[in-house]
Amino acid sequence: MAYIGQGIKSGTFSVLDTSGNTYNGSNVTFSLGTQVGSPAQLLVSHDGVIQKPGTDYTLATGGTQITFTTAPASGASIFIVEISGAVGGPLDSDLNGTELILDADGDTSITADTDDQIDFKIAGADDLRMTANAINVLSGTTLTIDSGATITNSGTASGFAGIAWQSVVTGATTMVAGRGYFVNTTSSAFTMTLPSSASIGDTIAIIDYAGTFDSNTCTIGRNSHKIQGASADMTVTTERAAFRLVYVDATQGWLLTQK
Repeated sequence: MAYIGQGIKSGTFSVLDTSGNTYNGSNVTFSLGTQVGSPAQLLVSHDGVIQKPGTDYTLATGGTQITFTTAPASGASIFIVEISGAVGGPLDSDLNGTELILDADGDTSITADTDDQIDFKIAGADDLRMTANAINVLSGTTLTIDSGATITNSGTASGFAGIAWQSVVTGATTMVAGRGYFVNTTSSAFTMTLPSSASIGDTIAIIDYAGTFDSNTCTIGRNSHKIQGASADMTVTTERAAFRLVYVDATQGWLLTQK
């Protein structure tokens, strides 16, 4: 019989060995002898009648078993072919929200079940979402830039300031890395203490809120770390002082990046 349409580009067709299964009119789940990623990868014949994937049968136990909607009759003739690889030409049909399963155990997929939104799932976790002019790395996902890679920004970057500014401080405070402090010494001099532990790159910012550091000194307590390579607290007596400290190592400790 002549074949009408595109020729088969590639693909593998394997007849599955289901000879160990017993069809007794009551059992509905049977071993496939292999793992299959999607019901659509199977061509199933039940007594010469082709079965519809997802309706007449589904997969069970991570794709290693087939479950029939209706139990095959005793002595039924079941013939199953696994289709893998690409068959036919490029996919140009409308999936209309159908999830595209990418791996054997069915937990990695691409789907667009919400209009104008594409969701990427990897190992069962929703990792990435794409909408018009936007890509979202979802909560719980880590975006890692490997060594040797380059990020080039030709647009506008937001949310990367690195400093979370706090409410105005009017008394002695133990500071936290990554935060900025508006320090008000109008009433009295006091000490802003550095964190007890620090790692390279930790940054703290301080601003003289009321311009009173010249009359009421702000002391930066070193909290066992060095400041500018010295084992001593730092006193700030400059009116309207604004500076940042970044931690480098045990030898130099916290260094000024702005004065």
